[in-house]
Amino acid sequence: MMREMRATMAEDGEPLRNFARLLGTLRPRLHRYCARMTGSAVDGEDVVQEACVKAIEAFAAAGPLANPEGWLFRIAHNTALDFLRRRARHAVLHDDRDLDLLVDPATASERPAAAASLRHFMHLPVAERSSVLMMDLLGYSLVEIGRTIDSTVPAVKAALHRGRRRLQALADRPDEGPQPTLSAAERDRLGRYADRFNAHDFDALRDLLAEDVRLELVNRLRLAGKTEVQRYFGNYAGAAGWHLAPGLADGRPALLVRDPRDPAARPGYFVLLDWTGDRITGIRDFRYAAYVADGAGLQAA
Repeated sequence: MMREMRATMAEDGEPLRNFARLLGTLRPRLHRYCARMTGSAVDGEDVVQEACVKAIEAFAAAGPLANPEGWLFRIAHNTALDFLRRRARHAVLHDDRDLDLLVDPATASERPAAAASLRHFMHLPVAERSSVLMMDLLGYSLVEIGRTIDSTVPAVKAALHRGRRRLQALADRPDEGPQPTLSAAERDRLGRYADRFNAHDFDALRDLLAEDVRLELVNRLRLAGKTEVQRYFGNYAGAAGWHLAPGLADGRPALLVRDPRDPAARPGYFVLLDWTGDRITGIRDFRYAAYVADGAGLQAA
C-alpha cells in the first residue's frame, strides 16, 4: 500500500505531495474519530489506512479543494460506515425507549465524550456517535458536521443532544462484564518473545518466523516473506529506548513497549503478533503510529 501511494505521488507531482503531508498531519485526528466510530483503536487505524488510500486515489479527480480537511473527514466517515456495515456493528445498540427515560446531564456545558471509553461509543447510533465525536472531541461546528455526515443542522443538533445524554448515562453505570486478561498460554508465549527481544537474541526470533510471515510497520511500510521480514529485528538492534513486556492493547494480547529509562512511564506504543502453531505469521508494530496507543486501553499483564 505504501509503495503504491509513493508511486502515485511521484506521478502526480507537488500538489499531491502537499496533500500527503496534510494527511500525515491529520492522521492522529482521523484516528481519534475512526477509533471511536469503530469501538477499537486497532480497527480505527485500519479504517484510517483505507480512507487515506481512497483519498490519495481520488485526489486528482477531485479538483481544487476549498476545505481539504473537511473532504478528508467525509471520506473517513464514509469509510468507517462501510466498516461498520461489514462488521454489522450497527446492530449492537441500546433500545431508544430505555435511554430516553434517563435524566439529562445537569448542564449543557458538560461533555461526557472526553471521558467515554471506546466501548461506550458503540452504544450510540451512528448519527449520534458522529455528531458527538466531531463536536466534542474534534471541535467542528454544526454546519461542518452536517456537511461531513450529509445531514441538516437541526438533525445534527438533535443527534448531538441525544448522544450526550446516552454517554452521560453510560458513564454513570458501572463497567459491564469482566475485563480481558491474558491466558496462561498467551502470557507464556509473549513473555518468551519479549525476553528474547529484550536480550537482543534476534537470531532466535528470526528462527520463529514462518516462511510467509508478513510485517506491517504501521504508517511506514509493509514487508512479506521471511527473507524480507527478518531485517526488522536488525533495525531494532541499532535503536535504543525500548523494552517489551506482555500485556493487552485494545483487549488483544500484545507486547507493550516502554522506555527503559523511565519504567514508570506509560507504554509509548505496542506490537501485535499472529501465530500459527509455534511460528510467527504476522507482526504489526505501531512504533510509527504511537497515536493509536492513546485509545487502545493498554494494560500490563
